[in-house]
Amino acid sequence: MDLKSTIRVAYIGLKTKKSRTFMTMLGIIIGIASVIIIISVGNGAQSLILNQVKGMGSNLIGIFPGASEEAGPPPSALGIVNTTLKNADLDAIMKNNNVPNAIAVTYYDRGVGTFQWREKKYDGTFVGTTVSYTKVHDIKIAKGRFFNGDEEKDLARVVVLGADVAKELFGDDDPVGKNIKIKKEEFKVIGVVEKRGTQLFENQDALSFIPISTAQKIMLGVNYVSLARVQIDAEENTDQAVADIRALLRDRHKLGKNEPDDFSIRPQTQAIEIFSAITDSLTYFLAAIAAISLLVGGIGIMNIMLIAVVERTREVGLRKALGAKNKNILSQFLAEAIVVTLSGGIAGVIFGILISLLVAIVARQLGYEWDLIISYKAILLSCSISILIGLIFGIYPARRAAKLNPIEALRYE
Repeated sequence: MDLKSTIRVAYIGLKTKKSRTFMTMLGIIIGIASVIIIISVGNGAQSLILNQVKGMGSNLIGIFPGASEEAGPPPSALGIVNTTLKNADLDAIMKNNNVPNAIAVTYYDRGVGTFQWREKKYDGTFVGTTVSYTKVHDIKIAKGRFFNGDEEKDLARVVVLGADVAKELFGDDDPVGKNIKIKKEEFKVIGVVEKRGTQLFENQDALSFIPISTAQKIMLGVNYVSLARVQIDAEENTDQAVADIRALLRDRHKLGKNEPDDFSIRPQTQAIEIFSAITDSLTYFLAAIAAISLLVGGIGIMNIMLIAVVERTREVGLRKALGAKNKNILSQFLAEAIVVTLSGGIAGVIFGILISLLVAIVARQLGYEWDLIISYKAILLSCSISILIGLIFGIYPARRAAKLNPIEALRYE
């Protein structure tokens, strides 16, 4: 019997037991679909995170107070407060061409408090920062203006509201020129930032901005910086800029040759690499767990095929009596197992793609930059695994059928 005839007979045999065939395929469908969905969702989540990181600019360098391991998170990310980074340290970056590749530097301290205008209140976050914040982060002003250098130096009580804060407090009214209270301190609204959406899972429209000097001396009572970012002229100059910044800060902090840094420098490109590595590892780990269901599906196929061998014992005996060889019986049962698993694999791929598409549509409706990424390698691998499962778990029942004695098989009731 040729291959075409073997597959046709296998299809007919499976068609006569539709319910059993479907239940046999179900484990493969779920397993393959799970792998496709997890890989696609993992890639989509990675694209979401990387799009948000890249949206902040790949030519940025973050500077944090406190020492950390080269590849580890900075202390501030773990909630550890350090006071080693001062305003003057960061101002020095732009002075005397100390870091030739730097084109702007900004730094900030953050606090939370109640924003109040008349009877309306809003619990939000204020960011004490510098004039150059708008340049480094490409901030656009929808109404009014950002504060200037004189206001930064003079501890001016002025505030630029985030879009959501302005909406909550003033509705459709123009807030520019109005006086509000932040933590019981009175501030004059001088501007409103354009809507920016979410970056790194933080709503940027809920942030409001005041001069760094005002934040440190009036609102927070600190004399150190929590975070700084340096914008450089080109991404390819990142390594040189990092080296220059490190040398400058070590000199200002009077650190000896064998003393470790008391600050941490993290280029944005490094953040992208770390996020990529984390999401890749998590995706493949979850996909491996999902693949366990394929093993369960394979065992189900073997059990069903063993039942089929018992049910078709007389058929096997009759075929052998008419001249069928052991290899013909073996190939027949193997073909049935492969047809079941391959059909289940194809159905699983289709189902997985549809669910992945649905997830991407929902994520985009919620405002996230979610890319639908279907890995062709995952599809080919899934179909190959389906065939392999059919071979591995179908070979034992097939061999058992092929070894049946034709006379005893014909007598089987």
